[in-house]
Amino acid sequence: MPSLKEIKGRISSVNSTRKITSAMKMVASSKLHHAQVAIQNMLPYETMLEHILKSFLAAEAGAQTIYDQERPVKRVALVVFSSNSSLCGGFNSNVIKVMMKAEEALSAELGKENVEVYPIGRKVAEKARKLGYNVKCDLADLVDHPNVKQCIDLAMELGERFANGEIDKVELIYHHFKSAGSQVLTHKTFLPIDIESELNADHERDLTSNVVTKQAQDYLKKKGRQKKQVKEDEVAPLNDNFIVEPDMHTVLSQLIPKMGHLMLYTALLDSVASEHAARMVAMQTATDNADELLRLLNLQYNKSRQQAITSELLDIVGGSVNN
Repeated sequence: MPSLKEIKGRISSVNSTRKITSAMKMVASSKLHHAQVAIQNMLPYETMLEHILKSFLAAEAGAQTIYDQERPVKRVALVVFSSNSSLCGGFNSNVIKVMMKAEEALSAELGKENVEVYPIGRKVAEKARKLGYNVKCDLADLVDHPNVKQCIDLAMELGERFANGEIDKVELIYHHFKSAGSQVLTHKTFLPIDIESELNADHERDLTSNVVTKQAQDYLKKKGRQKKQVKEDEVAPLNDNFIVEPDMHTVLSQLIPKMGHLMLYTALLDSVASEHAARMVAMQTATDNADELLRLLNLQYNKSRQQAITSELLDIVGGSVNN
């Protein structure tokens, strides 16, 4: 049976930990709000680019470039997104597990030297180097400060290497942010760009709330059941005969790389928002556990104190009877 002093020390320690987790939860909530605003500011551009590209491809069935043509795969690059810090639940471990599984499968098929890893985030970079993967760069600063220019530079580098035949396929591994309570671990192909799959991808998001509850986690499912089936995403050709200037290749060589840049930047914003949401959930869970532990410790302290008082009273009564 621990003494009253030991129980009091544990209560003080748990109280201190609870203050830290509560503060970290509020910080994560604030950062999540900023990440949601960043995604919301980017969505109009994404929507309009999709509309233009889909309309054009619907009218020009033969339109294609080197970036959307599949070829025999001999060398693959994995772009993996994680966080720079921990205390965000299973966010990093889940990404690392998918990366390891993908790397093992590709290494068994193509050879370890033909699988490259582009880590964006300190945690996945450290793990990839520890496992001896072929790490090409370190872009940890992108996680703390998402930058469009750096994303465009990376997309251009990957695109040039793909066009030159140095790599035959590029895959993305990241968390897709749907709501504060729902982040979907996504593993998809970046190059060659599958226009149909990108235009039909799940873009449903809830960017209005930072509250993480069971109701919030089921929000999108309920919304999906209640939502009427409206085929607004089926964009009809604006004109059966587009006049393309200066030529088809030039127009597609501008539109499709922009789509690629947008995919990479969206994946980065998704990963950053998912990290803050996961950390907010983890810190909220830790705070709730601390509250429960404090309740049990206070109960134990009161029981021990009551037992000590009862024991002292019995000693006093026993001494008076003997006298």
